[in-house]
Amino acid sequence: MSGLMSGQRTGAAVLIMAAASILAGFDAVIVRMLAGGVHPFTIAFFRALFGLCAVLPFMMRRVQLLASPYRAAHVVRAGLKFASLVALFIAYAHAPLADATALNFTMPIFLTLGAWLFLKEEVAPSVIGGVLAGFVGVMIIVRPGAGTFDPWLLFALAGAILTAVSQLMLRRMALRDTTDRLVAWNLLAMVGLGLLAAVPVWVTPTPMQLGLLALQGVLGALNMTLITRAFAMASASYLAPLDFLRLPVVAVMAFLFFGEVAPVTTWIGAATIFVATLAAAGGARLRRRRFEDEG
Repeated sequence: MSGLMSGQRTGAAVLIMAAASILAGFDAVIVRMLAGGVHPFTIAFFRALFGLCAVLPFMMRRVQLLASPYRAAHVVRAGLKFASLVALFIAYAHAPLADATALNFTMPIFLTLGAWLFLKEEVAPSVIGGVLAGFVGVMIIVRPGAGTFDPWLLFALAGAILTAVSQLMLRRMALRDTTDRLVAWNLLAMVGLGLLAAVPVWVTPTPMQLGLLALQGVLGALNMTLITRAFAMASASYLAPLDFLRLPVVAVMAFLFFGEVAPVTTWIGAATIFVATLAAAGGARLRRRRFEDEG
């Protein structure tokens, strides 16, 4: 009976991850629709603002903001997160959506590399191989030196790097702070920083644009909730690869809404990044398991 219940929970978690992938696809489509009419700074500001509104009632009841041992670090991490969103939105606005999404999957690879370089974490040979394979996948998609090179894709790569740096900070901060307080501080600081960035380029959105921005904020909050729920129902090692469902979802939506057709190189590069991420994650899990056995 327990095995049946476990299987049902895992199946439900897979469906939830699939739903989250669909929401992520709509997120990319909304950014493309807003492109040209709304500045990326303004899109990122409203994304943070509506996300904050979604969790504000919860924050007021449970989160003690002043109890955090960090202040400046929260602002720095929020700035990195805001910059990563802006970079990704610029890529969504100008580059093929499938290519930008595929390059965004490199974040775990940069996270592994950063943990090795800056946190001095030991790495297994499979992790090093995964990192190298990941960069091969990037080269396949970006195609530097080719006549089809799209410089806007570099913003997607920059977004992945900035997110990885933010996650490295989160690893250290989570040792002394609570998850709820980390999320609350991040949203509050992002709204403040986003407003400062958006004011110099501010153009009041039209009612339709404001509706799309609100929808994006709600979808972003819902997406975060779904992923959190899924990871509470099944193991992270099982669900993490399912994040790659975003690529076919985005590719289909890009075709339906904008007539974009992802080339073969996108799928080859994405598959290479997928395998590289699995290799890096597998090596990290093996290293942790050996450490626990030795302990």
